[in-house]
Amino acid sequence: MSKNYIKCTDEELIVMVQNKDRRAFDELMNRYECKILNFINGFMNNRVVSEDLTQDTLLKIWINADKYQPIAKFSTWAYTIARNCALTEYRKLKRRNTHSFSQLSKEDYEFNLDNVQGQENKDLSSDKETYRFIKSAIADLPDEFREIIILKDIQEHSYDEISIITNLALGTVKSRINRGRRKLKEIIEQYRRNDN
Repeated sequence: MSKNYIKCTDEELIVMVQNKDRRAFDELMNRYECKILNFINGFMNNRVVSEDLTQDTLLKIWINADKYQPIAKFSTWAYTIARNCALTEYRKLKRRNTHSFSQLSKEDYEFNLDNVQGQENKDLSSDKETYRFIKSAIADLPDEFREIIILKDIQEHSYDEISIITNLALGTVKSRINRGRRKLKEIIEQYRRNDN
């Protein structure tokens, strides 16, 4: 009798992956590959590098499946691996001084900004010009805010998940999200003034 992998939870699938079930792994990757790619690309501004880092992340999930513990959601564990891969590459690039971590492409549309939280931000994401402003504003956020805003407002992680992924205290996460959203709004307003 064949298993119906689609009906399994992420946590059930990772247990199967721990037993080297390749089809369970394939199902997890179907669920997370694009999300992880978009998350990493939000930082790297290079689709090819982001695709490579996504593949590195997926490989690490496969190789390290036995290290997953059910104390956290699978998604939290997977995003932690993706974050670590991206930060490692960022540090390498920064040492070589060949790439700016804070510059996102102004033309690429990898983010799904329809999920940005807060009524004022939902109103902002209704047209392509505003979309461009939001994407550019995210690129101009300081690193400490950019990662948190992407995790919360674009990837829709809970405060607790973000705390685990970033290894920051819950209060720090909440504070940075609030400050990051204010800063994002200021940057967008500045873009609008400069565009007129």
